[in-house]
Amino acid sequence: MSEHVNVEQDGGLVAITLARPERRNAITVAMYAALADAIENASADRAVRAITIRGDGQDFAAGNDLADFLQAAPRLDEELPVWRLLRILATCETPIIAAVHGNCVGIGTTMLLHCDLVVADDTARFSMPFVDLALVPEAASSLLFPRMAGRRRAARYLLLCEPFGADEAMAIGLVSHRAEPGQLGQKLDEVVAALLAKPPEALRKTQALLRRGARDEILERMKLESSLFAERLQSAEVKEAITAFFEKRKPSFTA
Repeated sequence: MSEHVNVEQDGGLVAITLARPERRNAITVAMYAALADAIENASADRAVRAITIRGDGQDFAAGNDLADFLQAAPRLDEELPVWRLLRILATCETPIIAAVHGNCVGIGTTMLLHCDLVVADDTARFSMPFVDLALVPEAASSLLFPRMAGRRRAARYLLLCEPFGADEAMAIGLVSHRAEPGQLGQKLDEVVAALLAKPPEALRKTQALLRRGARDEILERMKLESSLFAERLQSAEVKEAITAFFEKRKPSFTA
């Protein structure tokens, strides 16, 4: 397990916290592996009836730790822990509830597509700057966001990389519950308590029914996205985009 992913179990609840606040919970390869293990283990444990995911500090997750990710950049035929995490999120058999605040960048937004419920406060800010980094979307977001928000609005998020706030996230259905300022933890506790009071087997079967219809299509889209993502990592555009990011300058792209 990564030192930056805390996992606690209390009865039927497994609480997962991204615990790298000094880097705004930017996710490393080790953190992806730890998250995948934690969710997979919780889903396999029939005593676990709910999983929560939160971020420590001022943000939920600032996306990939780019420096760490590039050190482990995959070959075209190579698996990465992030792809395993996304598949596990998409196939988890236990309800997942995320509580988000502050910045939710890249996978900090797209992982929410695979949570069953999402609680957000008014500080939450969502963005998916994949194209700005000369990359392509992941987590089947290229499939799910057009269905959720409509093609035109999805194009704003994924082509123009426009950020959006909690009100818009609630309107399109990315967020299921709003928390009052300073009450994110309390609202999460209320949602979890309501779930834990339900008949556990009925809850599992209903969650499975909600996910079943689109699961194969989602996994297929994830496979396509990850292949294109790996190809993009070898491109001159990505090299320029990420170099510019670290040099804090505007990238220069040529056709």
